Amino acid sequence: MILFKNVTLRRSTKVLLNGVHATINPGEHVGLVGRNGAGKSSLFALLNGSLHEDGGDFSIPPHWRMAQVAQNMPETEESATAFVVAGDTRLAEAQSKLAEAEISGDGMAIAHAYTDLHDAGAHDAVSRAQALILGLGFKVSELNHPVNSFSGGWRMRLQLARALMCPSDLLLLDEPTNHLDLDALVWLEAWLKRYEGTMIVISHDREFLDAVTNVTLHIDSAQLTRYGGNYSKFEELRAQQLELQQASYSRQQEKIAHLQKFITRFKAKATKAKQAQSRVKALERMEKIAPVLAEADFTFEFKEPLNLPNPMLAITDASFGYRTEDELATTILHHVNRSVLAGQRIGILGANGQGKSTLVKTIARTMRPLTGTVTEGKGLSIGYFAQQELDVLRSHENPLEHMIRLAKELGAQSQESSREQDLRNFLGTFNFTGDMVKQSVGSMSGGEKARLVLAMIVWQRPNLLLLDEPTNHLDLATREALSIALNEFEGTVMLVSHDRALLRSVCDEFWMVGRGAVGPFDGDLDDYQRYLLDEAKRQRELAKQEHIPTIATTNTDPDNKKATDPREQRKQEAQARQQLAQKLRPFKRELEQVEQRMAALGTERTALEARLSQPLAPTDIAEAGRCLKNCNDEIERLEERWLELSEQMEAQA
Repeated sequence: MILFKNVTLRRSTKVLLNGVHATINPGEHVGLVGRNGAGKSSLFALLNGSLHEDGGDFSIPPHWRMAQVAQNMPETEESATAFVVAGDTRLAEAQSKLAEAEISGDGMAIAHAYTDLHDAGAHDAVSRAQALILGLGFKVSELNHPVNSFSGGWRMRLQLARALMCPSDLLLLDEPTNHLDLDALVWLEAWLKRYEGTMIVISHDREFLDAVTNVTLHIDSAQLTRYGGNYSKFEELRAQQLELQQASYSRQQEKIAHLQKFITRFKAKATKAKQAQSRVKALERMEKIAPVLAEADFTFEFKEPLNLPNPMLAITDASFGYRTEDELATTILHHVNRSVLAGQRIGILGANGQGKSTLVKTIARTMRPLTGTVTEGKGLSIGYFAQQELDVLRSHENPLEHMIRLAKELGAQSQESSREQDLRNFLGTFNFTGDMVKQSVGSMSGGEKARLVLAMIVWQRPNLLLLDEPTNHLDLATREALSIALNEFEGTVMLVSHDRALLRSVCDEFWMVGRGAVGPFDGDLDDYQRYLLDEAKRQRELAKQEHIPTIATTNTDPDNKKATDPREQRKQEAQARQQLAQKLRPFKRELEQVEQRMAALGTERTALEARLSQPLAPTDIAEAGRCLKNCNDEIERLEERWLELSEQMEAQA
């Protein structure tokens, strides 16, 4: 187990942990939570040996193997599959020992090395690595692409896959969901639930923490407190503790009163049963989260829109995509016909790369539709939160300069005061106080940049909010504040997010973006998660079959209706898999027989080696030696046959 006994940890002059006591037992899945700057990442550095305690005793079993996601951006021409396979340190060690044994010509060492290779799973290492890569959102066609050909976010996914590939007793994950979309996140959740070792994870995604952890460690005021249960259980227990402290209790009551005021006002205005029911579900837990909000750096609300056009906008027979510099069009979404009404709360779902951001950017006017029309209602005012905050921020400017520039751009359109002191006061409500209003954006943290974008959106008083992954850099308390602000907002919300708690609490309906189309998703987030897991399973099957001719997932021919019919496509894919499975069946049958024989011979070889390590008569030594040689020779022949069969299966595929 991991033990903290009276541990003190400092970073420079700041005391992060002060005389803490805690225990982490083998096999526990621990969520490490606390406010930004509380010391979560420093505690990880203590666990991996990068930092050492300044006082007390910290211990971790010396034989435990540790895995952690490397934070450096990988730079290599190695294929994605090879890069992830190399993360299996046990396999790499066995391969190194085999190479050394072959150079020395030591037959016994070679035999041991082959046993180690088998035990390390050399026979299925590639398929294990590819299952990880596909689960994290890559396509089958990308398995052998060089690592350097991927963008930064995708390379960080490969680093995550490499860490999961590594056999470990302790897995440390620091914000593992930051570079993932919802489909990859759901797959990762399922994988981590099956992880048998000890895991410690830092995350600001409450549903992710609830799904994968059974213990919570909370860092607060330089103390480390252990709670049995996931994040929701921690919230409940933490609320009970706060109620015992009068000062915290008073602040909590203020938050509850604020929430209750909204509940009363909403019930009076609700007109749609479906929307009302959705809000009730979201509001049921608001009293429970009040203690967390009491700890938030700030809370905010969206101002009432000046007007509410209805419909907000209408998309008619439009195609969305992008144009190259020479005006060549690449279409991502075809024949889009959707309307957005006042007061709707729309969650936009879809796998990565299917066109969610393209849809949002086109509605936000940063991209033009390739064909068709987007008709806006009179007085439409859009507040757009870009997935990359720097798309709208200027790194060399400070928050005050951003607000002054925004006020000048809107001019007479805005009824808000543009006096510098008023702008300073407004920024103060978003926790930009004192010298922070003069701090350059480029030197700010991700959370501070996100707060500035939110401040700029609120100041514009939009009636349509387009939010593309707004929570990426927000801590848990600020995410809850955003959730409440969105529920109070009287305009329309369109939301792309992998934060399911935010989607559940804000959205009444969902749009599905995929296979080149945009349409309603008939179901809730639980239905969508089941769909994603089924899709991930299908992708893994494709990887095992290697390079099956796949049916295009995007219909590039608008006249080909069958290509956009999911039932027809699934039927064709099933037929293709069935035909391939029939061709591969005899190869698989022999492959299984070879693997079974290799396993039996491995057991026999281990027994012979154990026998040879005991005192024996010369005749017995000679007999055991002959048997061991025959055993090794047959294993070698079977390994060659295994490779031949694998190559033949690849050729058939």
